[in-house]
Amino acid sequence: MSQNKRLFDTPKHEQTPEQRRFVAITEIAYTVVDFGAAFCFVVGSIFFFYDSLMVPGTWLFLIGSILFAAKPSIRLWRELKLLEMGDYKDLALRRKS
Repeated sequence: MSQNKRLFDTPKHEQTPEQRRFVAITEIAYTVVDFGAAFCFVVGSIFFFYDSLMVPGTWLFLIGSILFAAKPSIRLWRELKLLEMGDYKDLALRRKS
């Protein structure tokens, strides 16, 4: 395994307890967002079968799309926070060599 650490590639055995807890919390958030988006799309799809529910169905599709867009934001926030929690000065020095 390479000595260089990379964003989105932090082995779990190298994480501190604080980092592991943070990863667990963000994984839960990621899953909740995923379920919320899926729920919005399923209910929105059912609403599209009825003319009277077309507008609420459209709103559910929009909300589901926003939730899907939040997923990479959560992942990026997690990785940047983990980088902040780690020894990023050593990371920068190793990347130069």
